[in-house]
Amino acid sequence: MTEAVSRREARRQAVVLLYQRDVTGLPLPELRENGERAGDYAGDPYSDALVAAVDGDLTSLDERITSAAKGWTADRMAPLERNILRVATYEMGAGEVPAPVAIDEAVEMTKKWCAAEAPAFVNGVLGRIARDGGEAAA
Repeated sequence: MTEAVSRREARRQAVVLLYQRDVTGLPLPELRENGERAGDYAGDPYSDALVAAVDGDLTSLDERITSAAKGWTADRMAPLERNILRVATYEMGAGEVPAPVAIDEAVEMTKKWCAAEAPAFVNGVLGRIARDGGEAAA
């Protein structure tokens, strides 16, 4: 039986799995198994639900991100930033997590793992998505 993790940790795990899939092209179940074996993935239900939901809605999420990302398309973004944005955009759109919380969590992850200019970029994109009610306009 796996031990429950915080929502923050579940988001981190979801972002890491989605990022790894983008970079390696390996299937999510294989990446999840590898993470469990290495002790990097706890198999938390919230993390699993985020991965499944984001994976099942990539086209729509990427369209919303691209629409809000002034001069950028989701496919041109660094894989880590793109997956942080995907998870936060999904959470805001699903209505379970208030936009300020989703944005703050995404910016904090970006500060830890990404280039110095990435947090401001992520904050701006998610802010535009939130202002447009989860559906960014062009």
